[in-house]
Amino acid sequence: MTVLATATTTVSPESTQQAIGYPSLFLLVLIGALVPIVPTGALVSSAAVVAFHQTAPFSLALVFVTASTAAFLGDVTLYWLGRRGLGSKNGSRWLEAIRSRAPEERLTQAQEKLAEHGVAVLVLSRLVPAGRLPVMLACLLAEWTMRRFARGNLPACLAWAVTYQLIGILGGSLFSEPWEGVVAAVALTVLISVAPSLWRRMRSAK
Repeated sequence: MTVLATATTTVSPESTQQAIGYPSLFLLVLIGALVPIVPTGALVSSAAVVAFHQTAPFSLALVFVTASTAAFLGDVTLYWLGRRGLGSKNGSRWLEAIRSRAPEERLTQAQEKLAEHGVAVLVLSRLVPAGRLPVMLACLLAEWTMRRFARGNLPACLAWAVTYQLIGILGGSLFSEPWEGVVAAVALTVLISVAPSLWRRMRSAK
């Protein structure tokens, strides 16, 4: 009993939180890259807030590595599934899912920018709300190889993880309680995600 009690007290709440939190973050970001209904940016920002308030070393670095790796693997997997769909006679539900989230106007813009700027557009697409899938589809239609896409997508995922982690750090630094920082970070990421669509609606209404 004494040994069990000692072992229990030596396992800190932060260690338990990390053991559960990082695999959960990885899985959710991975799923969010494949099925873009999970708010992955808000997840990364929230995780960064919690890591900011932890005393464990390298917590923020682990959030960055976990999020960027999961995003990269999710994107590459989705691109691979899309390529399989292009090569298939009947296409695939994954390719149709990408097409359904890439309106014709956005796809045309993505194709034009991709032809002009190449990989730079792929990097920026992950930082623009709803910009990832139109650019991914443009890459598919331009018949980019998996290797070329992966090479451009790696810095895109790194930049994305850094951006949303900085939002989380900002939220964590403004409030002493982690939950307050999480609320602020989530609110900011939601604002960033809806601002472009609101701006387009305002312009079209004029």
